[in-house]
Amino acid sequence: MALIATQSLTKTYPGGVTALSDLTLSVEPGIIGLVGANGAGKSTMIKTLLGLLTPTTGRAEVLGLDPTASGEQVRARVGYMPEHDCLPPDMIAAEFVTHMGRMTGLPRTVARERASEALRHVGLYEERYRQIGGYSTGMKQRVKLAQALVHDPDLLLLDEPTNGLDPAGRDAMLTLIHRIGTEFGISVVVCSHLLGEIERICDSLIAIEGGRLLRADRIDAMTTGTDVLAIEVAEGTAELSAALAQRGLTATAEGRMLLVPLTDEATYDLVLRTVAELDLPLHRLDQRRHRVAELFSTAVPTPTLEVSHV
Repeated sequence: MALIATQSLTKTYPGGVTALSDLTLSVEPGIIGLVGANGAGKSTMIKTLLGLLTPTTGRAEVLGLDPTASGEQVRARVGYMPEHDCLPPDMIAAEFVTHMGRMTGLPRTVARERASEALRHVGLYEERYRQIGGYSTGMKQRVKLAQALVHDPDLLLLDEPTNGLDPAGRDAMLTLIHRIGTEFGISVVVCSHLLGEIERICDSLIAIEGGRLLRADRIDAMTTGTDVLAIEVAEGTAELSAALAQRGLTATAEGRMLLVPLTDEATYDLVLRTVAELDLPLHRLDQRRHRVAELFSTAVPTPTLEVSHV
């Protein structure tokens, strides 16, 4: 059974704005990136999967359930982290997450225990009795993630989870999401307009633009190897480049890396021998791979997806 499946899913708002258009896809369990420029239809898709919006035409399934007909059942098995700040500032985090657990049907005692556990997982256990209004943006994002986790869902839908965070905060949030997806056995859909974030933590990717599907595939199927060998040393880059040239290998500098045409397996041995003879600290030697962002840089029409460098 697919984690998520849609068939000709279309959502048109009053006034004629089409947010989703004839969207057909099937998503397997794992950590999935849902990417697209702002306004591409990502949030509409998530709300439709939760049963909060009714499709104009077509249908969707989440965990084998129709969210239009069985919205409560879907939401009982899915955790949702909204994009915008919607937290009550005068409540303490423990009370709020407990309340959200009660909303899913958990008994009071169980909800309180689950709330403490969820806040511990997101790194807020020591701060759980503080009022949310006194939290930083990063802490508020973690509260939203904790309330999505409190009822032990089978699937998490995270709408722009790094929104408003600085680079360090984004890095911490992405690490946390990856740990949830890999260690907790919970499938995660991460909605983002930043391809670099998605490539870092996700197994597969769904790219949409103007409500239409651009591509859906596994990340490793999108990042194919090239016939270029990437070399990085801690020091002596110019010296290495000159030595490789003497051996018939033309190296092109790209930042701290040297790129050498990979003609056959002997190229690896020649580069390694040259590095060893020069006694240089080798940091990287591998076949260069396309990045997901590079593949979409020419395929996605304006407005383009952004690339994060975290």
